[in-house]
Amino acid sequence: MQVLDYEKRFSSLKSFYESLLSNLIKTDFPAGEAYETAKEFFGAASVRFAGIDGTMYSRPLFDLVVFFGGAYASTGTITFHEDKLPTVKYDERTVRHGAGISSVVPIYVNEIPDVDQTFFEVSQPDEVSLGKPLTEESIINNATVANWIMTFAEYYLAYKLATDAEQNFRIILMDRSLSIERASLLYDTSKRALWEAKSNILGYEIDGEPIDINELTMARQFVCNECLGLPPPRADYVRYAIIDLLRRKGALSKRQILTEFNITDEKRAKRVERSLKSLIKKGFLIEKNEVYTLNQKYARTWERIKKLVKSIGDRFFFADNPETANLMKIVKDGREHWLTTLDIAFLTLFTLHMIMEECWNRHILIIGVTKDTAARDFKRQLIPIMGNNDLLNTNITREELEKLPNTDRMILQSASILNADRITPPWSLIEYDSAFRTMVPDKQNRKGYVSGAIKNKIGLEKAFLKTYVQLSQAKTDPVLRSNVLLVDRLVYPEYDYKPETIVEFWNELSDGTKEPVEVILYIDKNVSNKLQNLTMNILVAMAPSNIPEAFGHNASLYIADKIAKWNYSQFKRVVDTTAEWILNNHKLRKFIFYMSTFRERRSAIEAARREQI
Repeated sequence: MQVLDYEKRFSSLKSFYESLLSNLIKTDFPAGEAYETAKEFFGAASVRFAGIDGTMYSRPLFDLVVFFGGAYASTGTITFHEDKLPTVKYDERTVRHGAGISSVVPIYVNEIPDVDQTFFEVSQPDEVSLGKPLTEESIINNATVANWIMTFAEYYLAYKLATDAEQNFRIILMDRSLSIERASLLYDTSKRALWEAKSNILGYEIDGEPIDINELTMARQFVCNECLGLPPPRADYVRYAIIDLLRRKGALSKRQILTEFNITDEKRAKRVERSLKSLIKKGFLIEKNEVYTLNQKYARTWERIKKLVKSIGDRFFFADNPETANLMKIVKDGREHWLTTLDIAFLTLFTLHMIMEECWNRHILIIGVTKDTAARDFKRQLIPIMGNNDLLNTNITREELEKLPNTDRMILQSASILNADRITPPWSLIEYDSAFRTMVPDKQNRKGYVSGAIKNKIGLEKAFLKTYVQLSQAKTDPVLRSNVLLVDRLVYPEYDYKPETIVEFWNELSDGTKEPVEVILYIDKNVSNKLQNLTMNILVAMAPSNIPEAFGHNASLYIADKIAKWNYSQFKRVVDTTAEWILNNHKLRKFIFYMSTFRERRSAIEAARREQI
């Protein structure tokens, strides 16, 4: 039944290209235009690049679990030309000389539930969840510590490379979706009930002053770009927009704040008023004679948070003589405290915001490339919203969309194969705002309106643009094509924030307030998009044709993955050899008998029994 259902879905794709995709897929990426954009954007036709990938490993060792996570970069130089694809030169001996960071953390099994937020209970933040089975096996199998170390390592390495003035990297490629990662990190740090009980960076001293809960709140949403109007003065972002405005402008009255936000509607003005009262109550703002100023304590919050990330990150990945026995512990109030995975989620999110700031300031092009994705927002959100607001050249019904394959990748990959004579790789879908992931057509089907996908909340707009690309096809068989990849990148105001790319929708809140949501959308393939053309030239130049397993992917990320795997194998060998040495040490025989688990002892005896004499 499943196979027959998919067969039906594929058959409905044959006409999908003609009716819709033909206007949304770009196949022409002029090298001369990319050369001009590179000189304009980077200030040079030849620039340094880095591709970053991570690895992780965990292994139980008696009543310990050893967690390992790291990130590694392949580096090189890309040169743009007026008359041909860019040429890519990879640095030699990357494994030995390339950039890489890693950390090893041994934790006693009984302490893992105190460190790993998988085991935290929101309703009882001070206690371990009793509803979850805390057997040794379930703790070891469900622990996410290694994954969090790896994730933090990848973003911290990206930040280190972005700020390396000597190497001057101008293109950073990551094996992650930047927009989805940010949304995920926001979710992982959203349970405020856990902050005071389970976050140990809360109260950690920077410049003699402890980090407080307001500073964590500010830094979670600290994506500020005046040229893009971020944060936007709408919904939950109003508070952050007010904080950022007062941080930049100093003292302002309510009327001046409304003028800066271009708010004339009475209901929206009341929401701003409520936000001001809330911010005063929580200590963010100070009011005197109806003039509002930012509490001076928080004027330097972002600089303090950056110091916090660099202080912990450098100790975690670079410390030769750490002040604590375990790298995942910090000293606070004279005592050692575990960095929990909630803390690492905070630090990773802050690092991503630091990378975004650095990329905006220095014109660094950061690109996320995801191989396997189950994203469905092109089918379920973008197309219905565009159709509902007359932004498509064709009418496509929801019933027709429902008949298509389930994921965007399968829709586009199948359409490419079924229309092989009309779609030739390399091709790319139009770029659209990552905020579409959190939007759905208006519940009342009003034109010009959208709703939030969950509880009418819409994610941050004008931060990331996403698309889908297919980079390669076989020379002998044009139907044999590489996988469709999800690609997203940072929005750059000078290139992406233009009248022809801005679409404004209205979102009606539960109290009847109507707020504008301004998103970036390249409506069809004819809208000029210089950075997409530059990105595609980079990706096509880095798509190896001579490596079968990297067919149509990215050579830089492929090399980074190989370096990560090599380091993984080396570390695994160290841990496994240590375990063997302990097991075979006659002085530790009694210790091992009592310290090893029943399963370990049983498997060792069974393995010995199976050995050929």
